[in-house]
Parts: sequence; structure tokens; C-alpha cells
Amino acid sequence: MKLSLSSSPHQRVRRDTGQVMRLVVYAMIPGILAQAYFFGWGVLIQALLAVISATVFEGIILWLRKRPIERTLTDYSAVVTGLLIAISIPPTLPWWMTVTGVFFAIVVAKHVYGGLGFNIFNPAMIAYVVLLISFPAAMSLWLVPVTHASITPNLLDSVSLIFSGYTTSGYDVTQLRTIADGVTMATPLDTLKTNLTQGLTYSESLAQPIFQGGFFDAAGAGWGWVSLAYLLGGVWLVRLKVISWHIPLSLILAVAILSSLLHMVDSDYFASPLFHLLNGAIMVGAFFIATDPVSASTTPKGRIIFGAAIGFWVVIIRTFGGYPDAIAFAVIIMNMAVPLIDYYTKPRTYGRGVRKVQRGD
Repeated sequence: MKLSLSSSPHQRVRRDTGQVMRLVVYAMIPGILAQAYFFGWGVLIQALLAVISATVFEGIILWLRKRPIERTLTDYSAVVTGLLIAISIPPTLPWWMTVTGVFFAIVVAKHVYGGLGFNIFNPAMIAYVVLLISFPAAMSLWLVPVTHASITPNLLDSVSLIFSGYTTSGYDVTQLRTIADGVTMATPLDTLKTNLTQGLTYSESLAQPIFQGGFFDAAGAGWGWVSLAYLLGGVWLVRLKVISWHIPLSLILAVAILSSLLHMVDSDYFASPLFHLLNGAIMVGAFFIATDPVSASTTPKGRIIFGAAIGFWVVIIRTFGGYPDAIAFAVIIMNMAVPLIDYYTKPRTYGRGVRKVQRGD
């Protein structure tokens, strides 16, 4: 009887790039729906706008570079990039800013380096950083969750707001961010950072309206459920072995451990681990951004270091930096360190370092 053995890697489930990217899109659906439920139709409109823009820019660049258009477009990498940008930006961001961010992601961060497989930075995070630095005011204008909003824009209002700056009734974003008692509400991360600079403690900050209605005191209204929805999709990807557990687990543990240590040092100033994990883009970053197969570390040990370092930078920048959320900056910083991480964590070749047996030994 003959036994045949295929070459490594020995993996029974084989998927091409298109299949992997489609599974990533499916895994994002619970989070996108939760985000749309709490923050309105703008989330879905931005997703559609970003995906169409990404596909068009990808097609144009492929045509200019004389590369096969249909085969590349059907790998769905542009779709995933567009969706990641859409869920990272405020749902009412003007349409031209969204298109500008997508342009930088596809044309500059991806194709300037040679296209898929050659980009050293995560394209979606490059787009986010470009938008944040260029338009900081617009990038901070998140809508109030529907559970706290005094005015909830419908589908037509959301379309009008994105393309004209005003709803069909004449309200702008600032007016929509005002809750029933006349207070303009910011995101949980923005609220805490502002309160700390004004001398309020962490516990006092949790009494703000944005934290009322969450399933934990530290979970901002709506934000906690959105984080859990992306966690659900991320765990599904790990179970299907689309992504490995190394980066998500090490990133989440690093955030939890470092924030716990800081919170124990001074609970009046440093936020709790639950606050960091359930607010902002930790779950999206852990499962959908940091796990990018091109710009992330490729070795098992390297992935653990890569994920843990991202978690470290997120807590440091959130706590001591000037930006309330830090996933994009942390991922880009560690993208630059990937070659070094992979070099020092690559597996040793089988048999290397073993002393040769000499005759007479």
C-alpha cells in the first residue's frame, strides 16, 4: 500500500483570497447592523459609498497598470477595505471626505506599493489617519445613540445630511448631537478625556448621559453592544480558521492587563479594563484590522508580539496622548515593526543547531 504526503503547509481547508474576504464581510454584518441600529442609516450609506468608491478606484488603477481587472476585483479586498473605512468614520461624514479617505487607502496605501500583497501598511487605517489629521472636527462628530437622541434622522435625512450637510428639515450634525436636555453629547472616549482635563474623576465621568443605558457602567450607550457584535463575528472567523487566535487574544489581553494595572494605581484617573474593551474600536481592531494577512506579522510568536504591542500602544495613546481612540495609530506603528518582528521570531529550520555526530563519539 502506498502512502502519499502533500507538501506543507498541511491544511485541509483551502480557501482563495475571494473566499476569505467574503467570510470577513459576513462576519462584519452583525457589527454593522448593530452600529446602524444605534447610530442611524448613515452607517449603511457610508458603507455603500465607501465600497463603490473602493471598487471604482481599484478598477481604474488596475486598468492604468494594465493588470487583470475582473480577477482582482473579485478577490473582494477592496470591498473589505471600504467597509473598514465606513465603520471607522462618523456616519454623517460628508461624502467627499469618505471618497478622499478611500482614495488614499486604495491608490496610495495599496497600489503605490504594488497592490495586494505588497502594501506594508493597513490601507483602511492609513485612510482613517489621513482623514483624522486633515479633518479632525468632522471626524469627531459622531451622532448620539438613538436611545438618547432627541432627533433621529430617517433614511432621507441621512442621505441629505451626508451629501448636503443638512437634513430635509434643516438640521445640521451639531443639532442632531444635542440630547433632550440641550446638552451636546460626545462619544464615551471623548467624554472621558475631556472630563479628566477638567478635573473630574473617572467615576464622576461615568455619571454622564453617554454612559446611561449601557449593560455595564463602563459601557457607553450603544457602544458596548456594537463591540459585542463585532466580537461575535470575530470569534466566528477564528472558529472557521480564517484568522488565527494569536493577534486578537494577545491584543485584548494586553489592553486588559495594562489598563488594569493603571486602574489599580489610580482608579480616579485611569479607566477600567471594561471601559477600554467596550468603547471605541478594540474589537474591530483585534479581529478585523490587526489581523490583515498582508501588513501583520506572519509567524506564530510574531503575531502574539504584534497583537500585544498594538494593545499596549492603544492604552498608552488613549491615556496619555491627544487622541481619544488609537487603534489606527497603534496598527500603523506596529506595521512598521513587522519586518523586525518576523526576522527575530521566524521558526528555526529543522535540524539547524544540532551537533553533528562524529565517528567515535
